[in-house]
Amino acid sequence: MLYRPFGTTGKSISAISFGGMRFTEPQDLDTCGALLKYAHGKGINYFDTAPAYCDDRSEEIFGHGLSDLPRESFHISTKSGKAAGDELRRQLEKSLTRLQLDRVDFFYIWHLMSPEDWDKRRRGGAVEAALQARDEGLIDNLLCSSHMEGDDLSAVLAEGIFEGVLLGYNALNFPYRRKAIEQASDLQLGVVTMNPLAGGLIPQNPERFAFLKRDAGDDVVSAALRFNLSHSAITSALVGFAAEQEIDQAVAVTENFVPVPLDSQRLTPNIEAGFDALCTGCNYCLPCPVDIPIPKFMDVYNQVILNHGKTTSVAGRLRYHWELTAEPAGTCIACGACEDRCTQHLPIIERLKQLAP
Repeated sequence: MLYRPFGTTGKSISAISFGGMRFTEPQDLDTCGALLKYAHGKGINYFDTAPAYCDDRSEEIFGHGLSDLPRESFHISTKSGKAAGDELRRQLEKSLTRLQLDRVDFFYIWHLMSPEDWDKRRRGGAVEAALQARDEGLIDNLLCSSHMEGDDLSAVLAEGIFEGVLLGYNALNFPYRRKAIEQASDLQLGVVTMNPLAGGLIPQNPERFAFLKRDAGDDVVSAALRFNLSHSAITSALVGFAAEQEIDQAVAVTENFVPVPLDSQRLTPNIEAGFDALCTGCNYCLPCPVDIPIPKFMDVYNQVILNHGKTTSVAGRLRYHWELTAEPAGTCIACGACEDRCTQHLPIIERLKQLAP
């Protein structure tokens, strides 16, 4: 396993980290805990969870699976999206109980969406409460998780409050995130990237993403993770695991790791020209006032983009992958709430119109 220093915290974490939101049977603590132990045995020492993951069982799974391991052998993170300071404090204390810990290594002010949202966290007391918890020893390091545009997130990071950042970064959306990555590097912050496989789009379209591969024997999952980890500012790629073989595949990327020159072989032009319009499935467009399952329809629209505008796969994707028809797309009232919340500023309303019968 490859380990990298996490900013200036004095901690070193594995270049592949374990994301705790993909357990297939979260009610089975022993099976899920065994998967955590397997990852730990493979050298992964950074484990990320949050309230609400896996039917609100993820933190409990982590507590069950990691509590009998040497405490110094792993780092664990959790999060809070509460704006009110007292609510954040209660959530942190509940998280610590479920994690069976007296402190958490990394704690995130969770999914900052906009400068206005950041101001709300400040005014509501969430930031002050988190800093107080750090002073009390309940948190080692305070970080933020964000889907803001690069310039906006850069301004937040420049305030000097956080010691690291978690943000989406992959071969589809990296132009949208690059400014914040560069700012984090300048500030010597730790950087963990979520969604490195673009919500499954990359492994689901191996031929379309073949240009990421380093050689003929490579696979697109490994190539996408290598692309992610090749950025010198990135400390670790956060991967959601559901099986041991997935852990093996990801860990193998770090063995004898050689960074990919990101601007060679036309990688950057290929990606910037073709993929920034794809939905990465973050679900922040929800809720919809008329209950349209927007992320599912945007996933279907991704197929249109990946098939060069052809709509031949739409009906099959709706029916066999999502068990949907096209009718809900036609009920859109064009209120714009989803587009306001979309972290990628996609034209959701227009795409729903195109998918409607």
